[in-house]
Amino acid sequence: MTHRTLYVYENDSTKRRETEGHSQSNHPMITTDSCANITAGCQGHYQRSYNEERPAALRQTLGKSRRLGMRGPTYMFSAHSASLSPTEERFLDAAEYGNIPVVRKMLEDLPDLNFNCVDYMGQNALQLAVANEHLEVTELLLQKDSLARIGDALLLAISKGYIRIVEALLSHRAFADTQRLICSPSQAETQDDFFAYDEDGTRFSNDITPVILASHCHEYEVVHILLRKGARITRPHNYFCKCVTCCYHQKHDSFSHSRSRINAYKGLASPAYLSLSSEDPVMVALELSNELAVLANIEKEFKNDYKKLSMQCKDFVVGLLDLCRNTEEVEAILNGDIDASKNYEPSDGQNLIRLKLAIKYELKKFVAHPNCQQQLMSIWYQNLAWLRQQTSAVKSLVVLGVAVGLPFLALLYWIAPSSKLGKIMRGPFLKFVAHAASFSIFLGLLVLNAADRFVGTSLLPNMTVQDYPTQLFRMKTTPFTWMEILIIAWVIGMIWAECKEIWSQGLREYLLEPWNLLDFGMLCLFVTSFITRFMAFWHAYLAQSYIDKHYTDLSNITLAPEIEYYRRARINWVPSDPQLISEGLYAIAVVLSFSRIAYILPANESFGPLQISLGRTVKDIFKFMVIFIMVFVAFMFGMFNLYSYYLGAKQNNAFTTVEESFKTLFWAIFGLSEVRSVVINNDHKFIENIGYVLYGVYNVTMVIVLLNMLIAMINSSFQEIEDDADVEWKFARAKLWFSYFEEGGTLPVPFNLVPSPKSIISLVKVLRDLLLSLSGHKSPHKEDTEVNKKIMKRLIKRYVIKSQIDKDSDEVNEGELKEIKQDISSLRYELLEEKNHNMEELAELIRSLGAKASAEH
Repeated sequence: MTHRTLYVYENDSTKRRETEGHSQSNHPMITTDSCANITAGCQGHYQRSYNEERPAALRQTLGKSRRLGMRGPTYMFSAHSASLSPTEERFLDAAEYGNIPVVRKMLEDLPDLNFNCVDYMGQNALQLAVANEHLEVTELLLQKDSLARIGDALLLAISKGYIRIVEALLSHRAFADTQRLICSPSQAETQDDFFAYDEDGTRFSNDITPVILASHCHEYEVVHILLRKGARITRPHNYFCKCVTCCYHQKHDSFSHSRSRINAYKGLASPAYLSLSSEDPVMVALELSNELAVLANIEKEFKNDYKKLSMQCKDFVVGLLDLCRNTEEVEAILNGDIDASKNYEPSDGQNLIRLKLAIKYELKKFVAHPNCQQQLMSIWYQNLAWLRQQTSAVKSLVVLGVAVGLPFLALLYWIAPSSKLGKIMRGPFLKFVAHAASFSIFLGLLVLNAADRFVGTSLLPNMTVQDYPTQLFRMKTTPFTWMEILIIAWVIGMIWAECKEIWSQGLREYLLEPWNLLDFGMLCLFVTSFITRFMAFWHAYLAQSYIDKHYTDLSNITLAPEIEYYRRARINWVPSDPQLISEGLYAIAVVLSFSRIAYILPANESFGPLQISLGRTVKDIFKFMVIFIMVFVAFMFGMFNLYSYYLGAKQNNAFTTVEESFKTLFWAIFGLSEVRSVVINNDHKFIENIGYVLYGVYNVTMVIVLLNMLIAMINSSFQEIEDDADVEWKFARAKLWFSYFEEGGTLPVPFNLVPSPKSIISLVKVLRDLLLSLSGHKSPHKEDTEVNKKIMKRLIKRYVIKSQIDKDSDEVNEGELKEIKQDISSLRYELLEEKNHNMEELAELIRSLGAKASAEH
């Protein structure tokens, strides 16, 4: 029969009353008198100390949450404790409260003691001792063979941060096999009771390994110990992995599979594991942060968890950068392994591969960190350190001088690229100024190309002109002018620069940058415009050649239609005329060209945040367009279906065709459509009233609701940028600067079209390096890599010490107080043992003196 016992508290003393089962002789009582009847035989030795120590232990019991409820099993817990003997119960109490003398004597003198017995919560003596941080008791228990639940005790010690107990547990022979540290409870054998299994599983999640738990708890010392013993966290498979294991877990229990992946990533993203498990923790953290950010967009159910872990990795990298004390350490953080940056060689010998990844993965706090910005500023003003301290007026004069003397500077660099002036020209700042000046000249050419029409054209659409009688009119309009030839030269130079950028970055990286897409679209429009313009010129030239060959005078002559067409005025051209298409595409390309100015705005602190807000606004508009188009199309076809039968029977043609419906609704957004657009001339009031209702609902929905929603979205985005304007601007500026750090591309457009001696030498070097790599030649930067590793170890050590100090200061209250309580408890039991020992010696001395006195009498 199951026994249940209940604690009843009266006058600061505890009395246990039996509610079911046997008589009181079968259960230990609280009072000292009842304790004398508990044990017999070999247990009598422990009864004396039990009578003295039990009241003190019970007074401590009142403060223990574990003892505040039913001591026996209830429907929520297992019934293990119902079969506990008084000796086993006292053994568990001694282990829980750190009564070292009693535990030691019971283990030594009671060979039949079941030291694996469990209480009503299913906890054995080892678990109770570990949970209450009793190191000595734990060491005594670990000396016993066939001790159960050592794995669970290790996890418990790790979760509570008991370093010394963890070391004691790991020294047990059960962990001689490293496989025990790698396997989780779900992977371990259940028969050996290594973990605390019950009907519902284990105390911890069944996918938790010791090193994962230590990483979750940010226990640096424990992680270090486990790593030295060979424990590692296995990286989860790709989310879309179709291996047998992943498919089985996904099908058997998808939730448990997802949670196990998150637990593994929590361990991998822990600063403790990142710091101690990798030689290059910065690179690992950068890659892991991006992987977690991608998973946040894939596994929407756990998006917040993955985003939090991704931010944790980013904060770790920022924390390392914050601990740098000199330029050498900052360079070690920003520069990566030489082998990882094969296609990247900046002009000053720094590969900046980690900074490139930080920009790619948008680690804005890392890039905008003062230490990083200081290093970027030094590289930006390379070979022009004096200019860094100058005023804006001096810098403006330098920019103006470079713009004016750009052709001369380009010629000197082409002739002597390794001269002092050539080295200055290769610097990022002057390279940026030269390219900006070149693009400004290009915009100037676009403006000057239309200068003859600023005050209006003298050639009206219905007019034609000729230089000689047999000349066709189109031979006056289709040839390229000298200004347009210069524009074509600039466009070809920009195309060549984009091709080089695609070659260096790769097509995928190139397409991921929005500004590259803008450049690509702009250049495609220019090229298409010039091609169609050339087609119009070629057809006109063929017609003119035919005229020159067969006619000397065109008066009173009827030409073939395909020839006559090229004599007509503009007003008579067909809509698909190549020249008209060319002019339309050219106009769009000019607009995109001027919008390209926004690319260089982040260089200025005042205009940079505005450009960032503008970019965010464009993204908001694209999101808004999804809902806008749905509503717009719905009303457009609805109104068209309503009025399509009334063409000619309305006051205007609004909604009578799809085109008119589109125009009317579009301009209604800006208040440029009239209410009479829904009025019908005849007496069909039902249709007219429905038109009024639909038109009114459309205006309310689009103008009042959707447009105000768009304004709210734009305001929200602008406020986000404004709240963190400094970080956003510095990140955008770093992206701009970084594009000019790479070696090459010094000559701006169109001077880059002329092959320079330097480009030929660079080609020879590339071929030489390729041959050396094929022959197995070792990298000359091996020594630099070793130096970076030493610096990284120094920074990691600094980071770990800082983290431990911060953790100690955070846990100074509860942790230290609990440790003091446990020490006092252990000391009390030691003093009681010493007292008992002294009392026994005193009693023995008194007996011997009494016997001696009796003998003398």
